[in-house]
Amino acid sequence: MSRAATITGMYHAMLATLGPSRWWPGDTPFEIAVGAILTQNTNWRNVEKAIANLKARDLLSARAMHALDTGELAELIRPAGYYNIKAARLRNFLNFLNDEAGFEIESLKTQGMDELRSKVLSINGVGPETADSILLYALEMPTFVVDAYTYRMMDRHGLAHEGIDYHGLRSIFMDALPEDVSLYNEFHALIVRVGKDWCRKKAGLCATCPLQPFLDESP
Repeated sequence: MSRAATITGMYHAMLATLGPSRWWPGDTPFEIAVGAILTQNTNWRNVEKAIANLKARDLLSARAMHALDTGELAELIRPAGYYNIKAARLRNFLNFLNDEAGFEIESLKTQGMDELRSKVLSINGVGPETADSILLYALEMPTFVVDAYTYRMMDRHGLAHEGIDYHGLRSIFMDALPEDVSLYNEFHALIVRVGKDWCRKKAGLCATCPLQPFLDESP
């Protein structure tokens, strides 16, 4: 079976077992983008607490957040951890949003994805996983998000060589799959769910994993 066919089969196996993920949580594209920045190096429950703090003060809008002192912003997002660093990263993103779109995040959709992706990646503190999360989940652009679970899963199934970088692994998925925002959205969400519950770092629970039938497949 080709690598593309295996990847497609893995998607359908996970979806059949787990059902739709309905990702990414967030009431607005801006909230989703903020969540993508805050979730770096922490779990989602902590992000939810930080976002709740912002909502309680009616500050979950680009203009309102930009008007905050960076120190005050840091205190509000403290539950997300690394709050001073993340406040600076949010400030960088807000400045970008002001310069590029007058704080109207959805107007970024008028730009071509590759051009916009390059610009988002140039924001200090925004790496490729965060950039692609913003583009895919907040702006509904067709880019695949890669994370630690993706590396682990692809390595254990022999679908990517050791040491492959983010962009190389992203290209494997984008070459194998049709250009489809909803497919990319669901696929990444399913990988995270399987990674958390089965494809664990120290020892995978392979016998009961939805992807167990693919362990012996070779691309």
